[in-house]
Amino acid sequence: MTLATSTSLPLPSTLPAWLVQSPFVAILRGITPDEALPVGEALWDAGWRIIEVPLNSPDAFESIARLQRRFGDAILLGAGTVRRADEVDTLVRIGARLMVCPHTDPALIGYAKACGLLALPGAATPSECLAALDAGADGLKLFPADALGPAMLSALRAVLPAGTAVLPVGGIHTDLLAIWRKAGAVGFGIGGTLYKPGTTAPQVASTAQAFNEAWLESVPPLRNAQS
Repeated sequence: MTLATSTSLPLPSTLPAWLVQSPFVAILRGITPDEALPVGEALWDAGWRIIEVPLNSPDAFESIARLQRRFGDAILLGAGTVRRADEVDTLVRIGARLMVCPHTDPALIGYAKACGLLALPGAATPSECLAALDAGADGLKLFPADALGPAMLSALRAVLPAGTAVLPVGGIHTDLLAIWRKAGAVGFGIGGTLYKPGTTAPQVASTAQAFNEAWLESVPPLRNAQS
């Protein structure tokens, strides 16, 4: 079972709209340019539509460029571990549309937004979350999720604006999706559980399908789905 959607549908323009199509961000830390397309194809076939290549991967911008040439605007593609404005400039130059960072840097978020990118910064506290949103963030990467726990997200939901897209990242496994969704998660960043150096494209496909199944089985109560 996949979460694939028709490519004839209008392309999403907001992060929440992308998450309706595909609730997972594939974090391909350590991937090489030669691996990027086979793994990208495996994710596409599984219905995943958001891909992040962290910049501490080998020749990360080349991997992003190859994926961009292959899939174009049919996926939301970008870089993770972004820390500098010149890295944002490179993303714009190669046509990527997503900037992910592990921290809350209002200046970097504002710059990414001014360049037309969707911005998904890392945040762990109410101060960081609200500062990121005030700077224009399109969603929040709750990081490190495995250290913070679902109770932290549930508490944050009391002060975050309604409709804020919060994605736990870090230590996410299939058996945790229901707990996190009940706490208010609308999507997830999946890193080492999905891909680490040496993982093959077929292995990525199998893991992606397992997450698809877990997502479909983890529908939260209605009151949380509307938060």
